[in-house]
Amino acid sequence: QVQLVESGGGSVQAGVSLRLSCVASGPSFISYSMSWFRQAPGEEREFVAGITWNGGTILYADAVKGRFTISRDNALQTVYLQMNNLKPEDTDVYSCATLYSAVVVAGGGDYDCWGQGTQVTVSS
Repeated sequence: QVQLVESGGGSVQAGVSLRLSCVASGPSFISYSMSWFRQAPGEEREFVAGITWNGGTILYADAVKGRFTISRDNALQTVYLQMNNLKPEDTDVYSCATLYSAVVVAGGGDYDCWGQGTQVTVSS
């Protein structure tokens, strides 16, 4: 089974950038589409961005289009989320997840494995 470990979160001022990383351990990384989700306490989990195994399909939530970029390095079994021009409303716990599929979907219930999350806090 795949295990996921996120890193790169932190507390920053609005307008700056952060890059999150999610390292996967286990077999068949290229068999998975990978996505980032975020969630605040007491709120619904929200899809942020997703990427298929070869980067052929990439999806973004409207709230992050033009500011966030998802990418992956299959040799390193790592998926990244570059977050630019951060806003206070981006404050959340960010988690990566695997989907054993050739497509990307926004529904969190479809995903197989989840990381523990990394906190991103943006102050104004």
